[in-house]
Amino acid sequence: MARKDDYYNRAKQEGYRARSAYKLRQIDEEVDLFDRGDTVVDLGAAPGGWLQVAAEEVTEAGTVVGVDLQRIDELEHPHVETVRGDMTDERTRYYLRKALGVDPDPDESEGTPDRPVDVVVSDMAPNMTGEYQLDHARSIHLCRQAFDTALELLKPGGDFVVKVFDGPDLADFRDDVEAQFQYVRAYTPEASRKRSSERYLLARGRTDAPVSAGDRLTVDVTDVGEEGDGVARVDGYTLFVPGTEAGETVEVVVDDVKPRFGFAERVE
Repeated sequence: MARKDDYYNRAKQEGYRARSAYKLRQIDEEVDLFDRGDTVVDLGAAPGGWLQVAAEEVTEAGTVVGVDLQRIDELEHPHVETVRGDMTDERTRYYLRKALGVDPDPDESEGTPDRPVDVVVSDMAPNMTGEYQLDHARSIHLCRQAFDTALELLKPGGDFVVKVFDGPDLADFRDDVEAQFQYVRAYTPEASRKRSSERYLLARGRTDAPVSAGDRLTVDVTDVGEEGDGVARVDGYTLFVPGTEAGETVEVVVDDVKPRFGFAERVE
C-alpha cells in the first residue's frame, strides 16, 4: 500500500478531516510546538485537519482560530473558531483579531497592539498551474502573507510554521524569517508525499525587541537582577548590563538579543 493511502486511511479511521493532519502532528512531535493553554492561529485551515490537531494539543484551556477563503465546517471542539476570508483583506484581519479577543482595530500610535498568539501555522499553497516560476512566486507570496500575520500577532517568544516550496526566492524569504526569530530550520514530515517539493520552515522564538545586536546606546540602569547584573529598559524591553549598578547612566553596546530580554556590554 502506498504511503499516501496509509495516511488517508488513518485519517478516516481516526476522525481527521485530512491526511495533512499527520504533517502537523509530526512537526509537533519533532519540536514540541504546542503547549496546553496556547493560543494558535491556523492559516489556510480548510478543511480543518490542522485545527483538530492544534485543538487536541492545546486542550480546552487554549484557543485555536482558523482562517481560510473556503468555508470550514464547524468542529466539535468548543475552543476552535473560524474566520472566512483573505488575510490580505483588512476585514479578515479585523475579524481574526476579534476572534482572538483583542482590539480588532488597534491604534498603533497609542503603543504596541496586543499580540496574544503563541503559535502561527500555515499550510497555505497556491492552486498549481504547472508553470514552475509562476507557482513558486505565488507560493512565496502566500508565505509572506503568513509571515506578516505572524509578526503582527505573535507574542515575544512565539513560534511560526510555514509550508514552503524549493525555488529561487526561498533563500531571501528564509533570511527575512531568520531576522525575526531565534532560530529557523527546515523540516519535511514523513507524511509529505514523496513527489512533493514541499517542506516546512520551523521558526522558534519570535524576537520582538527595539534593539539589535551591535546597537550602541545610552541607558539608565534602574535595578539589579538576581545574578547581579544591572537592569536597563528600552521601550519596555529588558537589557542586562554586567558591571553596572542601579542609578547609573551608561553607554552600552548590545551583544545578544533574545525574545524577552537581551545583554549589553558597558562601553568604557
